[in-house]
Order: sequence, then C-alpha cells, then structure tokens
Amino acid sequence: MSRSTWKGPFLDKCVVKNLEIENKKIWSRRSTIPLVLVGRTVLVYNGKKFKSLRITRQHVGFKLGDFAPTRFHTVKKVIKKKK
Repeated sequence: MSRSTWKGPFLDKCVVKNLEIENKKIWSRRSTIPLVLVGRTVLVYNGKKFKSLRITRQHVGFKLGDFAPTRFHTVKKVIKKKK
C-alpha cells in the first residue's frame, strides 16, 4: 500500500534540517528524494559504509535506499588443480 497523497512524500528530520550542505551523511534510506536536492551530492548509508549519490532530476520521487544497495553478489573463483 502506498502513502496517502494528502500527507505528501515522507522526509526524515535529518534530511529536512540542513538541505544546503554538500556531501551530507544521511542514514534515512526510507526518505523520498525531494526536488530541492537536485544537483547535490549526498552520502547514503547502506548498513556498512556510506555510498556517494549525485542526485539528478530522474531521482526525484524515489527513495534514497533505492540507490544504495545493501546486498552484493559475490562470485566464487574455482581453482583448477594442475596434473
């Protein structure tokens, strides 16, 4: 179920407080990207480290967590034995 339209997009307090700061660290992955962040770079926390995200016009309306993946696929190397 989506959020009610009369409430507007969700923005956490830490995102709203200082919007003009460049390279701002954001822990709230559930916040919606507002239009005022277009052209800025923010650091989104993925659970282990901060991932740099340059916000463009196409990112507006999506969640910050959509661009900071938390799970990575690892490829196992198969070592062949020499005869």
